[in-house]
Amino acid sequence: MQNDKLKNLVHLHFIVFVWGFTAILGKLITIDALPLVWYRMGIASILIILYVLVKKIRIKITKKTLITMFLGGIVVALHWVTFFIAIKVSNVSIALATLSIGAFFTAILEPIWYKRKIIKYEIFFGLLVIIGLYFIFRVDTSYLYGMILAAISAFLAATFSIINGKLVQKEKPSIIAMVELSTGVVFLSIYFLFTNTFKTEFFQISAKDWFYLFILSSICTAYAFIAAVKVMRFLTPYTVMLTTNLEPVYGILMALLLLGENEEINSMFYVGALIILATVVANGILKNRRKLKK
Repeated sequence: MQNDKLKNLVHLHFIVFVWGFTAILGKLITIDALPLVWYRMGIASILIILYVLVKKIRIKITKKTLITMFLGGIVVALHWVTFFIAIKVSNVSIALATLSIGAFFTAILEPIWYKRKIIKYEIFFGLLVIIGLYFIFRVDTSYLYGMILAAISAFLAATFSIINGKLVQKEKPSIIAMVELSTGVVFLSIYFLFTNTFKTEFFQISAKDWFYLFILSSICTAYAFIAAVKVMRFLTPYTVMLTTNLEPVYGILMALLLLGENEEINSMFYVGALIILATVVANGILKNRRKLKK
């Protein structure tokens, strides 16, 4: 069991690294955030449906579970929309760094959802992450709108993580991913129909954007989505959310390497990154000690 947890924790870190690259793609893709998320979820849905058909995975979902999946799909769609808008109006560094406060939200929401006592050190670690966030990026009021959107995205990510933490105990990750991503596409499509967004220019995508969209939808979404849900069978939503706080570290470093002068890193970035990394490691150690005591 311990080997399974270690294996899944290592796998989670790889998934988080892939997610860090998602923000870079979001910046490179030239279309607006809403159609970007629609195309991302749409292509990923098709890929996952093909996977389910090829693997001949049996689909048997209760009405209650299906409703929960629908809710999860809407939440993840809104999470990605707010996240990509935050990137567009600010930059990769700010959006990713602000996303770190998701661990704090999870520390509060998870005990309510699972009806357990609040673990004090989880709140403490969540606050530490916020301090790490402060060091990673000193607040610039000109980017306030982007930071607010990223904070909303972090709350939605925490909610989504908790919903799937429950679902994965009963359903296959591929089925959860298929239903939730398809729901997201339908949800956004309804919005586009009411706002008359589906026009000719909506479907005019450059070859370069199609290339980036396919990478985003296949590796960073279809694969990462199923894999992330799967590891939740072995790790708590809080641990998953806290570990994803390394996403800003990976993402900002990649932004520096790939986007050059478009992303600025101050000297205190390393202090903030070290605080977040230490928090993730400390959480893992304390979680293992509690399991051993039990």
